[in-house]
Amino acid sequence: MTASVLQGHMYISACFSVLDFVSQDEMLTPLGRLDKYISSENIFNRQMVARSLLDTLRAISEDERECVSVLERIDRLADDSEPTVRAELMEQIPHIAIFCQENRPSIPFAFSKYLLPIVVRYLSDQNNLVRKTSQAALLVLLEQELMERGDVESLVCPVLVDLTAPDSSDDVKTEAMAIICKVAPMVGRDVTERLFLPRFCEMCCDCRMFHVRKVCAANFGDMCGVVGGEAAEELLLPRFFQLCSDNVWGVRKACAECFMTVSSASSPDVRRTKLSSLFISLISDPSRWVRQAAFQSLGQFISTFAGPCSNTGQYFRDEAQWSGSQTHRTSADGVCPPQDSVDVAEEGGGEQTAEVLSADEPCCADADAQKCLPEETQPSSRPPVQEIPEQELFNSFHYWRTPVPRIAPELELELELELELEDRRPSAPALDRKQLQELIENLEPHIDDPDVKAQVDVLTAALRATGLDSGLEDAFLEPRAARSNPFSSQQPSEHLPADTQRRGSSLHVTHDDDDSDLSDSSLSAEDQRKSKQQDVVPQALLEQYLSMTDPSRAQTVDMEIARHCAFSLPGVALTLGRQNWHCLRDTYETLASDMQWKVRRTLAFSIHELALILGDQLTAAHLVPIFNSFLKDLDEVRIGVLKHLYDFLKLLHQDTRRKYLYQLQEFLVTDNSRNWRFRSELAEQLVLLLELYSAQDVHDYLRPLALCLCTDRVSSVRWTSYRLVSEIIRKLSSCSSLLVSFLGELVEKFCHSQKWSGRQAFAFVCQLSIEEECLSLDQFSEHLLPPLLQLASDPVPNVRVLLAKTLRQTLLEREYFLSSVNCQQVALEHTLVALQTDVDKDVKYFASVHPGSTRLNEDAMSTTSSTY
Repeated sequence: MTASVLQGHMYISACFSVLDFVSQDEMLTPLGRLDKYISSENIFNRQMVARSLLDTLRAISEDERECVSVLERIDRLADDSEPTVRAELMEQIPHIAIFCQENRPSIPFAFSKYLLPIVVRYLSDQNNLVRKTSQAALLVLLEQELMERGDVESLVCPVLVDLTAPDSSDDVKTEAMAIICKVAPMVGRDVTERLFLPRFCEMCCDCRMFHVRKVCAANFGDMCGVVGGEAAEELLLPRFFQLCSDNVWGVRKACAECFMTVSSASSPDVRRTKLSSLFISLISDPSRWVRQAAFQSLGQFISTFAGPCSNTGQYFRDEAQWSGSQTHRTSADGVCPPQDSVDVAEEGGGEQTAEVLSADEPCCADADAQKCLPEETQPSSRPPVQEIPEQELFNSFHYWRTPVPRIAPELELELELELELEDRRPSAPALDRKQLQELIENLEPHIDDPDVKAQVDVLTAALRATGLDSGLEDAFLEPRAARSNPFSSQQPSEHLPADTQRRGSSLHVTHDDDDSDLSDSSLSAEDQRKSKQQDVVPQALLEQYLSMTDPSRAQTVDMEIARHCAFSLPGVALTLGRQNWHCLRDTYETLASDMQWKVRRTLAFSIHELALILGDQLTAAHLVPIFNSFLKDLDEVRIGVLKHLYDFLKLLHQDTRRKYLYQLQEFLVTDNSRNWRFRSELAEQLVLLLELYSAQDVHDYLRPLALCLCTDRVSSVRWTSYRLVSEIIRKLSSCSSLLVSFLGELVEKFCHSQKWSGRQAFAFVCQLSIEEECLSLDQFSEHLLPPLLQLASDPVPNVRVLLAKTLRQTLLEREYFLSSVNCQQVALEHTLVALQTDVDKDVKYFASVHPGSTRLNEDAMSTTSSTY
């Protein structure tokens, strides 16, 4: 008994000591508490001091002298031997810096004098946690523009450069290079070129640490974007080529991932002649991970070939500008750009452009443009230029040669091959034909390996693209000096081979069967090859992109390669332009029928963007069937179509658009009935679709959908549907008969509904109709106000609350309802008086006073019911 009493006394004494300790802390000033714990031997106390520094500063912010005292103690705390205390302090530095910035008049130069030296010192701290925390704090300070530019250049940048010195540890060097690459865009081009660029180039060649090279490769695009111009091409690109051939696959993979940003910072010539062949080497890399990253970046890289002057077919001009710009300019290299600058808004689909503009044929608008042609193909005698009819204005036949007699098929085929070789000869291949052949021969013994087979396929495509002229010219063409001008007045038979001359005059006499000596199979193969030709991007790149739908790619590269292809397809289509849609059409159809729903979902989310690129005619011909198939797909695919339903349908012709009125009701049926967000998205899209259809179509087809959504079991769907109903009222207000019919239906189905939620919905719609001015006040008073006032006797308080809000906050705000001209004024006043004496206190409140917020979204939703 005595022991228990003693324990009780000890417990009470301990409690009193704790309370006494707390009371002593409360009696201390903020600065006194700081001094008490900053020298504590307990690590957690010092951590608590670091964590409470900002609160201490705020408590004494009015006293400048005490604020300076706290900043001085921060410098003392920065010398703490415990890394966790230093890390905790560094986490608070950005917040303290913001406080100093806000109170700059009272404590000027606080950041640069007390805080910045701590950040700079911690960048080279021995503890990894402290270093990383200081790096994160430095980035925050730069992003918030809390550091003076002079301080960054004189204090921070030299420290970062010193940390990347050869004698630094590997971890420090890697971290410092990573922070340099992140700081470079913030400090600008001048500082980067003077301080960071030399060390960055040096680190790209670090033979000892591949981690440093990997960091450089991963951030190479950002560095090129900061430097830009000649410095990037002269200093950085040679290092980039070295990194792309690094013996560590992780470095090469990082190069593939940043290839698009590097290309964006390069000139078009470098992009086409050097980077394209370099990218082909990454696609054929021995490492599967490098090939995977390269294929994921392929579409993005192709998109960089689209520029202000590229022939993408995307020319949006006003009518006045278009009528005065029918001049044809000659480019610097002597080849006229194709005449594909068709006004998208007026021409629409652009099929004519796609048919007549071949990637292998230059076009010239007048007689002077014959200089664009090679010397051998210029006519010996130039006939006068004839007037071109308007319907033939974009016929490429008129732009590059004058009409000629029909000639023998053999000579015509020879001429076509010659022109193709001249137009498609690569300018600067990375590897010559012999080297590519040697690579293929070395890999053929291991062709059973799927990875090796993929590399052989890539190298074969590169060989065909880069060495097309060397093989074909030797096999089919004679020396240029021995060939005559096919358009000269001499007879072609004088220069044909002997075996061809022996066939007599049938070679140059016009006959009906032009293809009698050519097999159908060879023509189909040739046509199929030509159908994929274009001149916007290197053909080898496009062929690799089109091969991403090959099933073998999924096994040898990436199971998700088809989804990456689908994701980047709109960008590739925009780059190629609508005139080259034939190059992508088969690939798009293959992706649209892919077995993976994620691939089809990706296409469904972007089909409206592709329709905008192609125009209405190509969309109607090629995208509408795919769009229809997506409508019947899984919900995961249909939601992509539904989210952009308005964006797609508005691009279609009115007749085609109207056919979808019959299919909109199918969106009400989902695989999972609990997927209420699907129905909510449908309601939002229906609001947008109202402007695309006539009042009669809205009444016949969209009205039933809206009424059905208004009775949904989820309140969020119903709320969106009420707004849809109010917009339908606005649409039908132009037709009196349809409006009266619809308003009568609303009264019957909602105001007289057996469910209180339906009657509450009627009050919602009435309030929205007045606030959004969906119909005239006369029409509202005649058709909606009498049944609305009847809700004053509704047995459910929630309905009467919303009625009170509607009357007080919406109707009585209009002068119309306060004037004696309104026949419903007396009934309105009597209803309001009855609500002010209601038994429910909420009804009385909203009927008697004017709450601060009058918006429906804030007040009315507080009384609505919710299922979820």
